[in-house]
Amino acid sequence: MGSTEFSWKLADHPKLPKGKILAMVVLDGWGEAHANQYNCISVADTPIMDSLKNVLILLFSVFSLMFAGAPEKWRLVRAHGKAVGLPTEDDMGNSEVGHNALGAGRIYAQGAKLVDFALASGKIYDGEGFNYIKESFEGGTLHLIGLLSDGGVHSRLDQLLLLLKGASERGAKRIRVHILTDGRDVLDGSSVGFVETLENDLSKLRENGVDAQIASGGGRMYVTMDRYENDWEVVKRGWDAQVLGEAPHKFKSALEAVKKLREAPQANDQYLPPFVIVDDSGKAVGPIFDGDAVVTLNFRADRMVMAAKAFEYEDFDKFNRVRVPKIRYAGMLQYDGELKLPSQYLVSPPEIERTSGEYLVHNGVRTFACSETVKFGHVTFFWNGNRSGYFNPEMEEYVEIPSDSGITFNVKPKMKALEIAEKARDAILSRKFEQVRVNLPNSDMVGHTGDIEATVVACKAADEAVKIILDAIEQVGGIYVVTADHGNAEDMVKRNKKGDPALDKSGNIQILTSHTLEPVPIAIGGPGLLPGVRYRKDVPDGGLANVAATVMNLHGFEAPSDYETTLIEVVD
Repeated sequence: MGSTEFSWKLADHPKLPKGKILAMVVLDGWGEAHANQYNCISVADTPIMDSLKNVLILLFSVFSLMFAGAPEKWRLVRAHGKAVGLPTEDDMGNSEVGHNALGAGRIYAQGAKLVDFALASGKIYDGEGFNYIKESFEGGTLHLIGLLSDGGVHSRLDQLLLLLKGASERGAKRIRVHILTDGRDVLDGSSVGFVETLENDLSKLRENGVDAQIASGGGRMYVTMDRYENDWEVVKRGWDAQVLGEAPHKFKSALEAVKKLREAPQANDQYLPPFVIVDDSGKAVGPIFDGDAVVTLNFRADRMVMAAKAFEYEDFDKFNRVRVPKIRYAGMLQYDGELKLPSQYLVSPPEIERTSGEYLVHNGVRTFACSETVKFGHVTFFWNGNRSGYFNPEMEEYVEIPSDSGITFNVKPKMKALEIAEKARDAILSRKFEQVRVNLPNSDMVGHTGDIEATVVACKAADEAVKIILDAIEQVGGIYVVTADHGNAEDMVKRNKKGDPALDKSGNIQILTSHTLEPVPIAIGGPGLLPGVRYRKDVPDGGLANVAATVMNLHGFEAPSDYETTLIEVVD
């Protein structure tokens, strides 16, 4: 689109009026699946969402969603795989790509796919980021830090193995890998197999004269991978192990470390304590020193930003780093485009321009966005195309409610849902905003803990929050759009090929803590909605990216021509 031809002005919708207050509610981790005892959403008391759903008969397959007897104001949309820019239909969605799609209105190649392209083409090795870290290969060590997993949400094991191979072929003679065990996006206990796979490849590198080994590790929820500055102690534990070579546990090998640490009562991959690998003399094999290069492997941004700040910021003051080596640091991608963090990265992120939020602000739609800390970035940064800050501070207000820190979310499963809903209610009743956008994190964050009872409480709390928001919309004659970014709480068990709950060797149910491949609902209604609005029947495979055009219509505008098509039409 040529710059001389481009205009932010949106065409008026021929049938839908402007000026209605619209509540955009994202229930994080709220998918749709058949009712059963492991579907926390169906088990929970959720009268509001049930009333929006009414009676929906679902017939869904891998490739299509078909509806029979569905009410006009509820349907399902895709929230995983290619619908949100991920490589295959086996890739579960996540909050980042989900909110990118919801806000952008178009489908962009996302993290994993971008890295896949760069590795397959070799383009990653020609870029500025790799050439920057390559300067350390001659006399320094290449350190690779990231989630050791094939879950495909934050990182992928195969990408790590390819990067190890590529870096060694391009001059890296000394490599140290600092692993973070998963158990959240993959089954708990799978860390052992991942370590074995990695050790096998490192052994081959050593046979070829490369000094390559695992140097440290720890569980993802306890070491390094905190987000939104919820608990800097998590990042400090990683810094101590990775940079200083200090940890409460020392082992001769990573395989021994993971196996031994998992033997402790209530131990799991997510919360393994930090450990370092030592040589025969008890000395850590891989601290980070001056002249080294460091790459954080994760392609997903949210749980790498804090570590990136610790590595990159000279005036960092969140914890005592003790020793700050002069290194060449790069991320797999740039984790925050507005902060330019990190300044060097191996793969360029998707360039998402002309998001729905920016269009609506340019067209006079005043916007309020709110969530608690753990999802605040999703209704702001990710929604706005990986961009921090306001488009127009006179037209927008963003409110972050601090999340509880220092606890797992199943301890207080109601989280801050009530507070978020009350902020949204007040914004709606103030009539200062035409769009009030919130994320209710409960079903996702508590679902990730694997605590089924707590997740049921979480879903109920989210439903109660929806009621507060919808009651306010009723008072102002507005419109609501209630949807989700991906599935999670609707299926809390690993399933076998028959679809039955999978059992471990002891005959126990295998709890599922990851996201799912299920579709998510979208419900549209409210007193401000014209009676003739209904879902189009020619968009059966609609996904989250179709929601932006839909919302633009409900604000009284036509969407840009390159946006994914709207889900609604107006019949006289």
